Amino acid sequence: MLIDSHCHLEYEGLVEDQTGVLDRARAAGIRGFLNISTRRSEWERVVATAAREPDVWASVGIHPHEADQHADLGEAALLEATRHPKVIGIGETGLDYYYDKSDREVQQALFRTHITVARETGLPLIIHTRDAEADTFHILEDEMGKGAFPALIHCFTASADFGRKVLDLGLTISISGIVTFKNAKDLQEVVATIPEDRLLVETDSPFLAPVPHRGRRCEPAFTADTARFVADLRGVSVEELGEATTHNFFSLFTKAAA
Repeated sequence: MLIDSHCHLEYEGLVEDQTGVLDRARAAGIRGFLNISTRRSEWERVVATAAREPDVWASVGIHPHEADQHADLGEAALLEATRHPKVIGIGETGLDYYYDKSDREVQQALFRTHITVARETGLPLIIHTRDAEADTFHILEDEMGKGAFPALIHCFTASADFGRKVLDLGLTISISGIVTFKNAKDLQEVVATIPEDRLLVETDSPFLAPVPHRGRRCEPAFTADTARFVADLRGVSVEELGEATTHNFFSLFTKAAA
């Protein structure tokens, strides 16, 4: 049994057939789904899906691409949204300097706002980072010095050095279908060495479909394909990987296990 620890069930490509998407994933052995929000206008829909489906949970947060449009978002709005029983995570949030769709200082300030709420609530922070390793780590290290908080790097594609440093801070690392790509040799080497108790799998659907589905719309059912690939990299059975990553999910997202 597996958990898709990061999917976007309200996004175009999935929302039109959400029931079918979930049914196909369940048939593939996916036992839970974390439905991720990226802007405030999504929060209500993301939470409503989680409220309707017993095996779906929700996060609330602002993606760095959307930071400029949410520059005045305060801690109070996030805190209020976390009170729903199916909201189990904060994010996704973080830094994206690849596209630079929002001002970098605004991204950084909003990232810190999310961290404050994660620390206050105990809900895990779901981090997106792209071409921003140095600033992401600096903020994480600085904020950890003010008080620990649970967190994970989603869709990990960063360097081995960054991976070691965030693991040293106590973070978890989540792996998407990118690991199955032919040009992902460096990532594959990192994935083989992540401690068993710090590893999650995800789809980031409807994006990043793994081999053998590359070029297609990604679905949560494809978590199984990524898990098989990761299990092979690590020299374990997919059943062992599923058991470990599912345990890790509920150990990190403790509100889901309540």
